[in-house]
Amino acid sequence: MNETIQIDRVGGQGDGVGRGASGPVFAPLTLPGETVRGEVLDSRMDRPEIVVASPDRIAPVSPQYGDCGGCSLQHWASGPYLDWKREQVWLALGREGIETEIEPTVATPPGTRRRLALHARRGEDGRVILGFKARKSWRLVEVSACPVADPRLVAAFPALARVAEPFLEHPKSAPTLHVTLTLTGLDVDVTGVERKSGGLSGDQRMQAIRAARQADLARLSLAGEVLMMERQPLVQFGPATVAVPAGGFLQAVPEAEKAMVDRVLAAVKGARKIADLFCGAGTFTFPLATMAPVIAADATEPGIAALKAAVKSARGMKTIEAQARDLFRRPMTPFDLKGCDAIVFDPPRAGALEQTQQITTTKATTVVGVSCNPQTFARDARVLIDAGFRLETVTPVDQFLWSSHIELVGVFRR
Repeated sequence: MNETIQIDRVGGQGDGVGRGASGPVFAPLTLPGETVRGEVLDSRMDRPEIVVASPDRIAPVSPQYGDCGGCSLQHWASGPYLDWKREQVWLALGREGIETEIEPTVATPPGTRRRLALHARRGEDGRVILGFKARKSWRLVEVSACPVADPRLVAAFPALARVAEPFLEHPKSAPTLHVTLTLTGLDVDVTGVERKSGGLSGDQRMQAIRAARQADLARLSLAGEVLMMERQPLVQFGPATVAVPAGGFLQAVPEAEKAMVDRVLAAVKGARKIADLFCGAGTFTFPLATMAPVIAADATEPGIAALKAAVKSARGMKTIEAQARDLFRRPMTPFDLKGCDAIVFDPPRAGALEQTQQITTTKATTVVGVSCNPQTFARDARVLIDAGFRLETVTPVDQFLWSSHIELVGVFRR
């Protein structure tokens, strides 16, 4: 049924929300105050026509806007868009009954993202296309330009399509190229290749390696297995140069990483010993170690191995004690964290409930939570607050520009 509604707000997933004849209606790519018209099916208006536009609506910059599932808020002016991200943090905390100072959202500029996950498929004309998923669909939208990505990634798209072609050998393969721009060039890890039928054949492996060399990739790997490495992919964490593990995690935007590191360092200034939990390959560990000795722990053994190797060549740091440990199944206990007066934790989207419960019984007076999920952060924050901590401040960081995703740094004091 066609309806005309007014959009009241933007919901947590980035869709505009208004009230229709039968209740709330979700309309993508719309803004508060707009009047829109379209067919409503199952509480969704998937193709809204803008009848009256918001004064905050601006021209989108991506040629794939409206079709690609990413960057779904690029039609919103920067000020209200960043305020909305701050409001989402406020709402998440409010659901747990938490009140605190929430700083303005830290913005990141376009053209700075160093990591992309590019899906590869064969088009109807037989050529290989790279792109992102369409909104609410498995359909692939071919991408020729990406305004959020570092231009050096975009320039490599044609060569990356040639690298992707051998991985389409099996009809059931749906390869994804996880591309990272490092100090020594592009690092590509490919997932989604059919393995039940024997995996990639020897001939196609050689074709992939040949294409990777022609593309001047630093490294090419298949689900973490290195196929070709011309140069070790390197990144800089504080005073340390770290060799990135194949398929390893890295913050997507250097400017966002710096904003988070700066706030973490400011929060723990003066600490005598610091724990860095869910440390990865050392994003926070190495900057922290310029201030005090650090205990670092993470479940990923390659990340811990890379961290340990980098310790040997870094200068001007205090002692780093690193261990591979599943902090969900075996969280660090007060005994493990003995002497730590500051604790930093940066868990995946699921949060760190089990580890947070252990933190409450330590002697730490400062805890800093870094999160990519305000909901699980708020849940874990409630545990700390109930144990006697105060959430002093929260800073949202817009690492994933024009999306509904929000990073944040929260500082707790006992």
